[in-house]
Amino acid sequence: MESMEIGGGSLIEATRVQGTAVFNSGGEKLGSIDDVMIDKRSGVAAYAILSFGGFLGLGSDHYPIPWAKLKYSPQVGGYVVDMDAKQLEGAPAFADGGEPQWGDQTYEKRLHSYYGVPPYWGEAQ
Repeated sequence: MESMEIGGGSLIEATRVQGTAVFNSGGEKLGSIDDVMIDKRSGVAAYAILSFGGFLGLGSDHYPIPWAKLKYSPQVGGYVVDMDAKQLEGAPAFADGGEPQWGDQTYEKRLHSYYGVPPYWGEAQ
């Protein structure tokens, strides 16, 4: 199914986001989106879960990246973040089968602080 253009913005199905490549601004592929976390109250896309490392998807770590950090680029056919692989390696992550501390505002603030973007919920939650 094609993504839909609505009023100058664009919408895409979550299933099409999964597997989309993520590149740094230098064009280096960092990984791909494994999942998308959506705030169930506001409907805001909060995080992209980036799969990075491993071999053929096995043993890879998962990095929750605030959605505001990603920019879609039609030129590369994927998302671009302004960081390199070394910065990503130091980012908060969880292993296959693990679960981040969703709902723990201290944990989520640490994620946003690491990536230098404000929390998706603003200051009131």
